[in-house]
Amino acid sequence: MTVAAASPDFITKEITSISVPFIVVAINEAVTVRIAAFLAPLLQSGDTVLLDGDLAAGKTYFVRHVVESLKTDDDISSPTYAIANIYQTANCDVLHIDAYRLADANEFHNLGLEMEMEGSICLIEWGSRIKGAFDDYLKISISLVLGRENERHFEISAKGPRSNCLMNNFQQDCSELWR
Repeated sequence: MTVAAASPDFITKEITSISVPFIVVAINEAVTVRIAAFLAPLLQSGDTVLLDGDLAAGKTYFVRHVVESLKTDDDISSPTYAIANIYQTANCDVLHIDAYRLADANEFHNLGLEMEMEGSICLIEWGSRIKGAFDDYLKISISLVLGRENERHFEISAKGPRSNCLMNNFQQDCSELWR
């Protein structure tokens, strides 16, 4: 893959649609916040991030810190009952969706959020439930670590050309955690 160094919003001709995942370990909440802060500036309007993990794995916590890193005055909360919240940030809106109560991609399409998604960064908790609705997405699976209350493992993968580029840039930035 060929990538121009200064701009995360371009994609070249030769790129695979599905990439090899990488794992980032957050030994505590402070590292989780740093991971969110690394991802936030790479995101652009039209990007979709699917988040998965058990109950209390930290999906909403992670979303909160991504959105806060994008500079918002809005209160960030789980959209479990509303299904979707919209936050205004300095660059574009963030659409925060909780797909837990959605059966599948068809039910998601019935919500009619497509227009809002085009102009927003879309962060979807329980995203695998509706992944069939998307051709291009970054997937972040958050796992609890038994016996380590605040430790989380983040497995990051991508499907589609934009998200593969996003994942590669994110992986390079996350490598700073171990320098």
